[in-house]
Amino acid sequence: MNKSIERAKEHFGEVLEQQLLRIERMKAGEQKTDYNALNSIIVGIIGGDGIGPFIADEAKRVLEEILENELQSGKVEFRDIEGLTIEKRAEVNKPIPDDVLEEIKQCHVTLKGPTTTPRKGDPWPNIESANVAIRKELDLFANMRPVKVPQEGIDWAFFRENTEGAYALGSNGADVTDDLAVDFTVTTSQGSERLIRLAFEYARRNKINKLTLVTKANVVKTTDGKFLKVGQDIAKEYPEIEVDDWYIDIMTAKLVDKKRRTQFKVMALPNLYGDILTDEAAEFQGGVGTAGSANIGNKYSMFEAIHGSAPRMVTEGRAQYADPSSMIRAGAMMLNHIGYTKQARKLEMALDITGQFEKRLVMTGRDDGASGREFCDYILGTMNDPELEKKWNSYQQ
Repeated sequence: MNKSIERAKEHFGEVLEQQLLRIERMKAGEQKTDYNALNSIIVGIIGGDGIGPFIADEAKRVLEEILENELQSGKVEFRDIEGLTIEKRAEVNKPIPDDVLEEIKQCHVTLKGPTTTPRKGDPWPNIESANVAIRKELDLFANMRPVKVPQEGIDWAFFRENTEGAYALGSNGADVTDDLAVDFTVTTSQGSERLIRLAFEYARRNKINKLTLVTKANVVKTTDGKFLKVGQDIAKEYPEIEVDDWYIDIMTAKLVDKKRRTQFKVMALPNLYGDILTDEAAEFQGGVGTAGSANIGNKYSMFEAIHGSAPRMVTEGRAQYADPSSMIRAGAMMLNHIGYTKQARKLEMALDITGQFEKRLVMTGRDDGASGREFCDYILGTMNDPELEKKWNSYQQ
């Protein structure tokens, strides 16, 4: 028993040392990328695995059309990045193969398809999530997910902390004995501050007067308590923004409360709670297959679909029926981020019309619905409609 405890103590000590080093790196800071100052913006397209390569191809097709002039002039360059498959990751026993990580670091932004994360009992080794590893390697500290359903009065922006919480140390737990397993969560002042400040700055820039902090600080008093305290301190610098806080359990209920849900606007959350709440929120928009997300850092940023790799669709021969909307919407978020706001606006309107209003084609994931290629063609046709904005405005009334 004593040996088991000593091994666990040693392991916990190593985890603490790693986190203290991470804090020092955050304190040192990293210069922000100025996309306007770049001669060419390099965009990496990562297919991932499962249905990832299928929906990545469709998203790339949309971006190639909307950025045709920029690609021809060299202002934007696309690079296909392969090798982030579960097979290769398992072969090298790493969440990101070294050569793939180097390719990613040569890009300013990346558009990424879903990747498989092994679970206990899977035939794969217990490697860390590729998503979590990329976020840590590139210090992509903020995961931003918008959800809009105009006809329901829903316009939410979620800012989920990306590099801390339960996920950051999810593969660093300890089996102390056969009967006792312990996992770790981590919250730092620096990590919370930069995420929450980004959420406040987004609210101020977009003239949004409400921000909600979501924790479970009444029970998880130390780590969630720190996140909440940091948020309350920052709020004093933004007097024009009303700030409230909710616990994650009741917050999940209030998102389905028609009387209350339209009152929420910008939300800042630790990692695990953000994952849960944004998946729930995406259902209002049409499901996780329709929602994209941005992973923002100072130097790098990554944009991705929020759903998984759906390996069953591949084994059942249905991958061509995967909905590309989530990755295409992530592409629109990427366009906004690198400065192509007009193009992003056109694409967002086309996605709203095809996915929420018109719905001339329906994705079912099977051959009784549209294929990904057919739905992508539908999006492109809508985007290129000269009456696009007029049509979109008519649906808002």
